[in-house]
Amino acid sequence: MSLEPMLSRPRIPYGTWGSSYFPAWQQSALAEVNIGQFAGEAAGRIYGRRRVPLSEVDYLVIGSTVPWHWKFWTAPLISACFGRRVPGYHVEQACATGLKAVLVAGAEVQAGREVAAVVTFDRTSDSPVGVFPERRSHERTIAISDVWDNFGFDPATGKSMIATAGNAARKYKLDRREVDELALYRHQQYFDALESGFLDRVLVPLEILGVNGRSIGRVDSDAGVRRLTPEALAAMRELDSCVTSGTQTHASDGMATLLVTTRERAKELSPRPEVDVQFVAKFETRVAPAMMPEAPAEAVKGLLQRTGLSLDDVAVLKNHNPFAVNDALFARSLGCDWRTMNRTGSSLVWGHPQGPTLTRCLIEGLEEAVDLGGGYVLVFGCAAGDVGIAALFQVTEGGN
Repeated sequence: MSLEPMLSRPRIPYGTWGSSYFPAWQQSALAEVNIGQFAGEAAGRIYGRRRVPLSEVDYLVIGSTVPWHWKFWTAPLISACFGRRVPGYHVEQACATGLKAVLVAGAEVQAGREVAAVVTFDRTSDSPVGVFPERRSHERTIAISDVWDNFGFDPATGKSMIATAGNAARKYKLDRREVDELALYRHQQYFDALESGFLDRVLVPLEILGVNGRSIGRVDSDAGVRRLTPEALAAMRELDSCVTSGTQTHASDGMATLLVTTRERAKELSPRPEVDVQFVAKFETRVAPAMMPEAPAEAVKGLLQRTGLSLDDVAVLKNHNPFAVNDALFARSLGCDWRTMNRTGSSLVWGHPQGPTLTRCLIEGLEEAVDLGGGYVLVFGCAAGDVGIAALFQVTEGGN
């Protein structure tokens, strides 16, 4: 395994992170606010709770995918809402945005930045109307009334995201009963983590302030999460092979944030400096058109080959799974038990606000690894039809 020396890898200070709850589409006051402004202000409040002085932050990487008012100003605006005027920029890679922003922050630290804050966010509810000049089309302009219209099909293939899941289910001859069982299991994992108090260490209840500075609501639950039954799932109509409304994620809103820094600064900023969280490696790939569920599995294969590790070496597996088909295919492709994945919940259950989805997955995965006494954390997911991304982190305890 040829990896850079461990001491030079970027670090994530344990316990300095946090995520909002992810209320479902149009089920919270987040539908009534500027999501960028909210995310910046919320990040400042989260770091206040974590006792991280904002004066320590010298760079900002933000990630979002849905247009929002003042998006032109990107990180400079968010940093002002954050409470610390620092340089930075915006990252966007569809569903992979939440992980890509963290990796970009790691590259900034390796290039000499001291402490980079990552703030990812999106509001899929109440999306803006967009009118786009389309010079090479018979239509002079294309009007997109809702961001989900844009997600409806891949312009390169003409296929929807649901179609990519159906294509994969047919190719791998997945069984509808197994996919339903998997979705039920994922929901139970989430409720177990919620009832145990695990998610209280990750999720931060947040007040929503109106223009007069008064509270207009509170985000304190993953509104939209349902309790499913085998009978209800079995009765749902298939939208494509092995895909029903109960075996796919739902649109939601939210934000998440964490710090990326050096080994030395991580020890200074973390409430538990004996816990070391370091970057190890990452891998990205593409697969055949309209075969999205294959992409995360292929990215993980590439990452394991690059590092010389196997899944047996990994303590925590967390992924963005927009369809239960993704996890069934991953287990089939890599020869693992899907019950060992996503032990504290996943985006299949708590929703998919795009930008912060994989950031929350990462934070949950790191917390889980600490509970296990350390180990490798593998976080992966899909992006934009047929792209897969995977990243490996290592959690150790008791280091000097």
